[in-house]
Formats: sequence, C-alpha cells, structure tokens
Amino acid sequence: MGGILVSVLIGAIAGFVAGKIMDKSMGLLICILVGIVGGFLGSWLFGLLGAAPKTTFWGQLLVGVVGSVVLLWLVSRIKNKK
Repeated sequence: MGGILVSVLIGAIAGFVAGKIMDKSMGLLICILVGIVGGFLGSWLFGLLGAAPKTTFWGQLLVGVVGSVVLLWLVSRIKNKK
C-alpha cells in the first residue's frame, strides 16, 4: 500500500513540474496521470539509453519529470497536427 501511495505522490509532483516546464495548466488528477505515465515512459527511455535510473525518491522524480515532459511534448505535437 505504501508503494502505491509513494508512486502516486511522485507522479503528482512529476506531472506538476512537467506542466510548469511545458507551461501547461492541469488539474490534480491529470497531473497524477501524466506523472505516472511519464514515469513509465521515462523508465523506458532511460533504459533505451542504457542509463539505469536510481531507485531513490529523487531518481524516480527525475525519471518521472523527464518522461512527463516528453509525454506532454508528444501530445502537443499530435494536437497541433489536427
């Protein structure tokens, strides 16, 4: 149970930080979802680069923020094509 709560907390923070970096206004639920999906995306991207992210809070947060920024960038590119 504690692991899930920590993941949601990290996801919320990562989504919030990524939203500020990308100048996007999002609600709490969207921040959490962006952060969690961004965490998976970031882990995948770091794995492709051969960089194993640290399992510390700060390492997970960094991976989540990087993945969330990439996710928000991809979504904005898809929306701009329409």
